[in-house]
Amino acid sequence: MTESRAHPAAPAAGLATALSRSAVDRDYLSRLRPNLFEELRADPGTRLLPVWSGKALCDLDGAASLVLFAPDRISASGAVAQFYLGRSTSPAGREPKGTAFIAVSLDDEAALTLADEDAWVGMRDVAALLDDRDAGLLVEAIALANWRASHRFSPRTGGPLVLEDGGWVLRAPGDSAEVFPRTDPAIIVAVVDEQDRLLLGSNAMWQHDRYSLLAGFVEPGESLEAAVIREIFEESGIRVVDPTYLGSQPWPFPASLMLGFRALADPSQDWTLAPDGTEILDVRWFTREELRSDEGLILPGPASIARAIIDQWLGAG
Repeated sequence: MTESRAHPAAPAAGLATALSRSAVDRDYLSRLRPNLFEELRADPGTRLLPVWSGKALCDLDGAASLVLFAPDRISASGAVAQFYLGRSTSPAGREPKGTAFIAVSLDDEAALTLADEDAWVGMRDVAALLDDRDAGLLVEAIALANWRASHRFSPRTGGPLVLEDGGWVLRAPGDSAEVFPRTDPAIIVAVVDEQDRLLLGSNAMWQHDRYSLLAGFVEPGESLEAAVIREIFEESGIRVVDPTYLGSQPWPFPASLMLGFRALADPSQDWTLAPDGTEILDVRWFTREELRSDEGLILPGPASIARAIIDQWLGAG
């Protein structure tokens, strides 16, 4: 190890992540209106965003944009679920500022009647291409659809759950308990050493030349900083100090909120890289030159917070 004890320079402030953007007022008070969906569907200016299996329809000619529909194009009876997403705050969209949006979750038959299977695209593929409004709408819609799909029955009574409050609350008939959308916090960390190298790992589920930042879920009763220290040690054998928050990004696969951190490999310890061998098969230190020059290395996609953090680190040196 180097004798230097100088802390590597911190990256520039302000982490830009593709899925953290939005130009939508979620208009939460309107969710309480008893006939909300009937009123919105009676307005021809309302726009529907169909989602199916984590996918949406996009127009990729020119500037990428979501394909939205007038209320009469998709019937409420043909939807698995509906969610009120809010109103546009953008004056520059195809629809005027104040336009109301409803996400419509479709089953296989309805989705394939609306469009061919290959027309539906995943959020990872298009989120970075969309403008702020469409990116925000898509993440919100996919997150709510995933929540509904995984919460069918009451944990108290076992009875079927019914959507209320614009699709933001689930309740079993005859039971007063409310089930709200859940979010699972997970930390993702740029670990650097005193030589200002970046630690990346290769997951067992990936091809061998794909590397990313180490990440993991926050456990019950655990602070974010404690989760950073624990997860990095479990996955790499490295003890870290000085966890510093960088930014966050929703990641609805199915319901995560990724909380980005930077941490320093503890210079007071003689650590050895030790991937856990189950989830993480390899961990390596990379210099900026190695990341820029290794053409065979596969990094995270542009829609991920991992890529935003890596790019920020690359730009700092």
